[in-house]
Amino acid sequence: MPTMQQPLLFDVRPSTFPRTRYQGSKRKLASFIVDALQDLKFTTVLDAFGGTGAVSYALKQAGKAVTYNDVLSFNHQVGLALVENEGVTLDEHDLADILHEHPGLNYPDFIERTFEGIYFTTEENGWLDMAVTNIRAMPCRFKRAVAWFALFQSALAKRPYNLFHRGNLNMRTANVKRSFGNKTCWDRGFEEHFRAFAEEAGGAVFSSCEPCVATCQDVLEIEPVFDLVYLDPPYLNAAGVGVDYRDFYHFLEGIMNYDVWPQQLDRSSKHLRLKTRENGWCSHRTNREMFRRAFQRFRESIIVVSYRSDGIPPIDDLSRLLREVKRRVRIVEAPSRPYALSIRRTTQEVLLIGTD
Repeated sequence: MPTMQQPLLFDVRPSTFPRTRYQGSKRKLASFIVDALQDLKFTTVLDAFGGTGAVSYALKQAGKAVTYNDVLSFNHQVGLALVENEGVTLDEHDLADILHEHPGLNYPDFIERTFEGIYFTTEENGWLDMAVTNIRAMPCRFKRAVAWFALFQSALAKRPYNLFHRGNLNMRTANVKRSFGNKTCWDRGFEEHFRAFAEEAGGAVFSSCEPCVATCQDVLEIEPVFDLVYLDPPYLNAAGVGVDYRDFYHFLEGIMNYDVWPQQLDRSSKHLRLKTRENGWCSHRTNREMFRRAFQRFRESIIVVSYRSDGIPPIDDLSRLLREVKRRVRIVEAPSRPYALSIRRTTQEVLLIGTD
């Protein structure tokens, strides 16, 4: 049975959290989410679908013992850098080691050979091969994590739509008049982006009064030992279309599995995504059952679900599922604001809070 202690004073400062270009980021909603939990008694908390780490970070600021989790390897590095990390940053010596070739070291050219003309220029692809190799050689896992964060954000900053859902390098490089995107940002060099994001990440690193960790597991395999579990799984909208983060950010996930990346490529796809893996959260046929299983697994904990007003299953249905394991379910609506990278303005964030 989880331990229940008096909540600490919430002091969330979202402005210290680094910028992110991640779809569905809760950065602007983190304060609302944490404020909605103020009356609950909990110390240990699982952020089961950690993503950008914005909610985990806010809960860490609030003095909670946070376990950040995400099934994607590249997201896990974000959790290591910003949640588990208590004081390690990159200094100028580290940056020099990452941003320049080392004489005598044999650098692979997989990205340059494989992704020509798809996402980045030939020169940029070569730079990525170099930077990935240098980061992988760093002995400190927290320095590596901060470096991965800076690399991922740099790559997203140079991508139209900040995604890898299609090639569209020509959108960036074509000599045409534009009404979309930030060409200045796209054309800024990787090194300049990297230094800026490394500095932002370094400014966000801090030590809290409680131990925080980052894990990389399937949510249904995590031991249910937390006072509170926060669930923010991929959404299905009213049309039944889900967000497959592994597909949208496959290039970053490939970087984290550099040695086996060639075997994981779907070479039949024009933009060389990773081979598809079944994800029960992203199908209207199975996502309701995924919620039910998650609720059952964490039934001894306070359960908090981030959801959207147009989600599938509908909020009423999800509330009924939650009431199968919790005696009380409270629904809290967030102030209206758009989601990161979303063009929809009618969708509203909703929290379902299940307690005994």
